Amino acid sequence: MKVFQSLLIGLALLSAPVLSLGQAQDYSTFSTNDESNNIQVFKSTSPSVVNITNARLVRSFYSLNPQEVPQGTGTGFIWDKEGHIVTNYHVVQQADRVLVTLQDGTTYDAQPVGLDPSRDLSVLKIDAPGVDLTPIVPGDSDLLEVGRKVIAIGNPFGLDTTMTVGVVSALGREIDSVNRRKIRDVIQTDAAINPGNSGGPLLNSLGQLVGVNTAIYSPSGASSGIGFAIPVNTVKDVVPELIQFGRVQTPILGITRVPQPEYYRKLWGIEGVIVLDTVEGSDPDRLGMRGLSRATGGRILLGDVIVEIDGEAVRNEDDLASIIEQHQPGETVLVRTVRDNRLLEYEVELLAPPLQ
Repeated sequence: MKVFQSLLIGLALLSAPVLSLGQAQDYSTFSTNDESNNIQVFKSTSPSVVNITNARLVRSFYSLNPQEVPQGTGTGFIWDKEGHIVTNYHVVQQADRVLVTLQDGTTYDAQPVGLDPSRDLSVLKIDAPGVDLTPIVPGDSDLLEVGRKVIAIGNPFGLDTTMTVGVVSALGREIDSVNRRKIRDVIQTDAAINPGNSGGPLLNSLGQLVGVNTAIYSPSGASSGIGFAIPVNTVKDVVPELIQFGRVQTPILGITRVPQPEYYRKLWGIEGVIVLDTVEGSDPDRLGMRGLSRATGGRILLGDVIVEIDGEAVRNEDDLASIIEQHQPGETVLVRTVRDNRLLEYEVELLAPPLQ
């Protein structure tokens, strides 16, 4: 048996290609399949990636004249040929001036078109007549699986057009947005994401956009192998509304909610959304939903507490918002509340948000 195995090994060695010094491959023309893919994705997609500089006007203690002070840099990408640029909300937050630099080095003033702090997304617009802009190609984040290769292109630490490669480490993560809302179904990746990568694209092996890099998990503030990206299917829903309306057209239920709700939930030992009041003329108002009231002696009495919508549990305001965001104005939802230890039901037509 050992002789037979030795013969097989010998035959394998004889059949293996042997490169002498004179037969060495030319490295300039050699690449593995994975290297070729990385190079192709970078070359095809990097023209869509832009550098974003955030500046604020600051008045010096020694001068009455405000001066423009850079606040930081980030990344964005070209959404369409009309000059719309997508990036993170936190990249342009509180900016007095935003500059967008294309790959060829030309810089343009950018105007904010729409902001969505709940999903950490924003849309800017540059006026670049005659410039042949290269929009990014959106993919489908629902097709991602753990282990799939992903590529991040961005400007970490101000080093423009940097590429890092990794895999999808997990799906369905939740992270906090700027306004403390939960961003759901977030992509986790081990592709290195550092300060300055924010707002840049996360790409699949076809060079298609599958996410917007938004955050890292790191005690030191640098990449530790855990980065997060907003899925492109969320981006595809949000960006058209930001372009058209300047914000996401989330319908409203027709109620007002108490400030500092966590304090009152703990005070009363309850879960759900406490109704402070109803909007006049709305279905909750017409159907008799009650808000807080004051008893004789000044004691505050609970009214309705929303605990479920369309069969989905509502534990807090974040749950409520996430459910309502899945609907359009004019649609009807079944709202279940608790009042005086009784379970009540209301069929409520959702209203369009007020104009701003």
